[in-house]
Amino acid sequence: MNDAQHGEVHPSGSGQTDGEPRITVERDGHVLLMGFNRSAKRNAADLRLLQELSLAYGELDRDPELRAGLVFAHGEHFTGGLDLADVGPRIGPDGIDIVPEGGINPWAVEGRAVRKPVVMAVQGLCLTLGIELILASDLAIAADSAVFSQMEVSRGILPFGGATIRLPRAVGWGNAMRWILTGDSFDAAEALRIGLVQEVVPHGEQYARGLELAHRIAAQAPLAVQASLANARTAIREGDAAAEAELQPELVRLAATEDARLGMESFVTRQPAKFVGR
Repeated sequence: MNDAQHGEVHPSGSGQTDGEPRITVERDGHVLLMGFNRSAKRNAADLRLLQELSLAYGELDRDPELRAGLVFAHGEHFTGGLDLADVGPRIGPDGIDIVPEGGINPWAVEGRAVRKPVVMAVQGLCLTLGIELILASDLAIAADSAVFSQMEVSRGILPFGGATIRLPRAVGWGNAMRWILTGDSFDAAEALRIGLVQEVVPHGEQYARGLELAHRIAAQAPLAVQASLANARTAIREGDAAAEAELQPELVRLAATEDARLGMESFVTRQPAKFVGR
């Protein structure tokens, strides 16, 4: 495919006024909604978009009232990848810094990862950094309209948002190399087959399904959710033995929380628990 067909965006400028955010940030109960908001450029990521998303992740991480995040996109496409005209000239000897003070790198390739679960809802084009954002999140819903491509090798660079590290782990070596080394595009059915996404829904339903799952996560005991997420990450990053060593101490810590008491009451009374995060 040529660039126009594949959706990769080169021109800088959003077609929107400077006063409009590149990332919309709203709260829906305990869920933080983070929306790509550069639809006039197929939600291509310029530096401002990357920084605003980093700040949104920082907000999700810090606020004890927030228990899960949902990343989605306004418009027809999730993202057409990097806005190369804006980002390319900013790559210096040490790479590019996308994390302002108070932010967290959404791709978790530097610093620490956000401590709370993030759900993705994608549609249309989901190129390069969009795939890598899925890989750095915890579960993903794709519309049947979604088209994916990890096409950096077609531009003379390598994926630098974690695909070379996480995609082989997530989908297997051969599946990962098939798409990383060719830059070819693949559809939602293939993304589901290899395990990049967890569900495929009709176009237009991805947001509602993603939000449903984010609220389902947020309804659970938040300290237990975060501990479970952290232990699974330890197993991947440091190995089984390191994760196993954390299990009993974490169980003791969680058992002493108010949420554990509420969970036990729920078990006895057969009524849903309203967890408080303490």
